[in-house]
Amino acid sequence: MKTVPRAMLLLALVLAAINLRPGITSLAPLIERIAAELALSRSLISLTTALPVLCMGLLAPVAPRLALRFGLERTIVLCLAAITFALLMRLAGQTSAILIASAVLLGAAIAVAGPLLSGFIKRYFVGQMGRVVAWYSLGMAIGGAGGVVLTAPVTQMFGDSWTYGLAVWALPALLGVLLWLCLPNQLETDDSADASAGLPWQQPRAWLISGFFALQAGLFYALATWAVARYHEAGLSLLHSNSLFSLAMLMGLPSSFLLPWLAQRFGNRYQLLLACGVLSTVSLAMITFAPTVLPELWAVTSGFGLGGSFALSLVLPLYEAGSPLAVSRWTAMMLCTGYSMASLTPILTGLARDLAGDYQPPFIVLTGLALLMTWVAWLLRNGPRSV
Repeated sequence: MKTVPRAMLLLALVLAAINLRPGITSLAPLIERIAAELALSRSLISLTTALPVLCMGLLAPVAPRLALRFGLERTIVLCLAAITFALLMRLAGQTSAILIASAVLLGAAIAVAGPLLSGFIKRYFVGQMGRVVAWYSLGMAIGGAGGVVLTAPVTQMFGDSWTYGLAVWALPALLGVLLWLCLPNQLETDDSADASAGLPWQQPRAWLISGFFALQAGLFYALATWAVARYHEAGLSLLHSNSLFSLAMLMGLPSSFLLPWLAQRFGNRYQLLLACGVLSTVSLAMITFAPTVLPELWAVTSGFGLGGSFALSLVLPLYEAGSPLAVSRWTAMMLCTGYSMASLTPILTGLARDLAGDYQPPFIVLTGLALLMTWVAWLLRNGPRSV
């Protein structure tokens, strides 16, 4: 098998990571407009966010088996191709059924790609996992922030057509397909024969890690769907509301890169998890009870806290298992349980808004979930210390 430069492997990883979020976050700046044009309730339009997250949970356990059948690299190529097709479907997104179907396909592709990218890190970057996860999570943060920040301007460029604004994210996904096709495919052999075993359901730490991931993911996707609407309802202009959420997403860039690097350098990932939980709780409390008081500050801190929580959660399975596909199994369980539970938060937030008449009651619950996430981070503190 030919040797691939380490820089090319890292570039492929980052490009794949960039494509895991824009299909979801690009809806946030347009969601109220889409709901109005398609005459959809808030709870129904939230399916465009919730269904991908649910698929990301339910289908994650399939990833190790597909890697055994087709090879890790080629399976990731198929995932990127499915993401490309799902985003192109949004050119016909003015039909609500097609918009929701694209969300399901998108979630299925991300579900399989996520665990395998963790296995890819374990295979090619042993000894550098913290630093490489920093680049990996930075790629996801770039994609997520790009979906929020750039979708509205791109929509304006295409004659204010939101279908083109959503579908344009197929271009980086197509670029990812082309790059990953250049990588050699490595089939799994006897050295990872145990990878055909089930997920680590009997491991208490696996449940703690999955619980933490579920809480941070639920908070992220609830905010990705409804933060702009919350700010706007509180009296801020739509432009100001969008800029605040964009600022929060952009703050995920430094935290996604910096915190895994610090965890690798100082072996303090559990203390950092706890700090992110505290920061997220305080920030959400302010957005809930005083959204117009120093809103830029709390947008910065919420983005930093949740971005760091996500990045650090990606590191955890890498230190719990030995082989690449064993890591994929731990990651698959984390994503399966985490995303399955997290998928409920956008729907329930939208439903609670419809029932209560304003966003404060559901955001009080979100603040409580952030406090619970902090407690789970505290329980994780006695985990493996090797780096």
